[in-house]
Amino acid sequence: MPQIAQIAATYASQIFWLLIVFGLIYFVIGQGMMPKIEATVDAREKKIADDLAAAQAARAQADATDAAYRARIEEARAAATKTALEAKAQGASTMAARLKKADAELAVQAAEADASLKAATAQALAEIEGVATDAARDIVAKVSGLSVDPAAAQSAVKAALANS
Repeated sequence: MPQIAQIAATYASQIFWLLIVFGLIYFVIGQGMMPKIEATVDAREKKIADDLAAAQAARAQADATDAAYRARIEEARAAATKTALEAKAQGASTMAARLKKADAELAVQAAEADASLKAATAQALAEIEGVATDAARDIVAKVSGLSVDPAAAQSAVKAALANS
C-alpha cells in the first residue's frame, strides 16, 4: 500500500518537531519549574510539621494546666468537706448541749407540774370529801330526820371513798 509508505516521508518532519517540543517542555518543566514546585511542597510540609509540633506543645501545656486545675479543685473540695464536717460536729455538740439544757428545764417543769397536780388532786379530794360529807348529812337528815355528827359523817365518807 502506497499510503503507508508515504507516512514516513510526510510525517517525519512533524514527528521530529514533536520530539523536540516535548523534549524542550520536559527540560523546561523538569529543570525550571520542578525545583520550585518541590521547594513549595517541602516548605508546606515543614510548615505542617511545625504547626503539628506547636499543637502538641499547646496540648501538653493545656493538659498540665488542666491537671493543675483539677488538683486545685480537689484541694478545695477536700477543704470544703473538712469544713462541713467540722461545722457538723460543732453543730451536733451545740445541739447536744441545748438538748441537755432543755431536758433539764423540762424535768424541772415536769416536777413542778407533778407537784402542782398532786396538790390540786389533794385539794380536790378534800373538797369532794367535804361536799360528800355535807351531802351525806343532808341526805340522812332528810331521809330519816336524824342529825348526824359531822365527824361520823366524815369518817363514813372516807371509808366509802377508800373502797371505791
